[in-house]
Amino acid sequence: MTNLFTTFAWAERDARDRPLLTTPTGHASGYGDAWRESARIAEYLSRVGARPGDRVTVQVPKSPRAVWLYLACLRAGFIYHPLNDAYRDSELAFFIGDAEPRIIVCDPADEHRFAALTAGRECRLLTMDAAGDGSLADGAADCTDDVPPVDCDPDTTAVLLYSSGTTGTPKGAMLSHGNLAANTATLVAAWGFTADDRLLHALPIYHAHGLFVGLGCVLTSGSSMVFLPKFNVATVIEHLPSTTVMMGIPTFYTRLLGDERFAPETCRSMRLFISGSAPLQKETHERFRARTGHAILERYGMTETSMLSSNPLDGERRPGTVGPPLPGVDIRVVDADGAPVAPGHVGAIQVRGPNVFTGYWRLAERTAAEFTSDGFFRTGDQGRFSNDGYLTIMGRNKDMIISGGLNVYPREIEQVIDALDGVVESAVIGVPHADFGEGVVAIVVMAPGAKPDAATMIATLRERLANFKVPKRVFFAAHLPRNTMGKVQKNMLRQQFEQALS
Repeated sequence: MTNLFTTFAWAERDARDRPLLTTPTGHASGYGDAWRESARIAEYLSRVGARPGDRVTVQVPKSPRAVWLYLACLRAGFIYHPLNDAYRDSELAFFIGDAEPRIIVCDPADEHRFAALTAGRECRLLTMDAAGDGSLADGAADCTDDVPPVDCDPDTTAVLLYSSGTTGTPKGAMLSHGNLAANTATLVAAWGFTADDRLLHALPIYHAHGLFVGLGCVLTSGSSMVFLPKFNVATVIEHLPSTTVMMGIPTFYTRLLGDERFAPETCRSMRLFISGSAPLQKETHERFRARTGHAILERYGMTETSMLSSNPLDGERRPGTVGPPLPGVDIRVVDADGAPVAPGHVGAIQVRGPNVFTGYWRLAERTAAEFTSDGFFRTGDQGRFSNDGYLTIMGRNKDMIISGGLNVYPREIEQVIDALDGVVESAVIGVPHADFGEGVVAIVVMAPGAKPDAATMIATLRERLANFKVPKRVFFAAHLPRNTMGKVQKNMLRQQFEQALS
């Protein structure tokens, strides 16, 4: 059986007595709780119409029961489809229309929104709040607690995560049970996870980092975690002394360094700090090491591939690099003709391995275009290898912005701005930001006679976009720079506005 659920640490019944997670309020759950509660949810979802292969769309606050819901979907063969809780109605409408879920689980406070978005669709709406309470928990309460996991082959889709390109059209990446099982096993070995570890989990679980990397390493190794609803500096500092591993985005580490309470003594039990989802600045790496004595381990991954490379657990963790390829993963850097380039030269990063996704949801032609004839996935990133095999990410050949570990696609924002009254056109770029890595900036051309008002425009965009997509600054220009082909030269704009958020 290849079901990802069966690879987690409950093969032996006594393993279910192990602690799994503890919340800041002191609520504790074990592997046995996860086993039983995920069974009840799996049975209830089946009762209300879900069948293997059906999508279960989830936009709920982070809680232990949200983890049980994820496990229930794996267990029963449903396709888990998590959504960022910041998405607005127009964004949700696209995801619902494209994924066509059989079931949606949302916060009770948003039930009316989802009811309107699903009107006329064959879709069951259930609720779950920050405490895990709601109609899903009520319905699952009287269900059996020992549902057998469904059998599936390695290519069976387990999770649907949406990514997108510069066109702004989201694409659903299909991650299979085999993809996730292979990658998680590799990470557990590469990072030395054992049942004695205790992870500080402060990441969201609608994102690959918190969902596959964080939860996956814990559940596969039989370790435990302190399960925080979100990142908060004071709470993290409080719980670090009782944990052994922390995973975070660079923003987590810059905020810890900005708090005088964060000291070497805070890290007395820690064996490993891991960073990903966005580039970690060399300065942050060096300041963290000077403050704590710990060298942050930076790694590289994508929604479509999970983790691809990692600085070593034992060996040099080189600032500014994402380390060598992980075992079983092939990474090559090629020129415009697809020929490998020599170490030290920049080229396009292509990858191959059992972790690489099976394709984009209902986009067969797009999937085929993203793979080479010998099976390598074109990541869209630019990079270079050192002579001794360390990979450095140089940038993206797409215009994607990574702000606070979240992907922001400029074209999507530009389309919203361009639809505003008085706007002729816009260009959205990412510029350096001390806290988020990159911050979103918009350059807007207004029609003659229109009155530019940056504050009003930003306020309007907050109503139509998730917060992390809203530009931090809006600038107005008479025109946008273009090349001879008529394309906006965003490289010139990045240079011009490089200090805009400094």
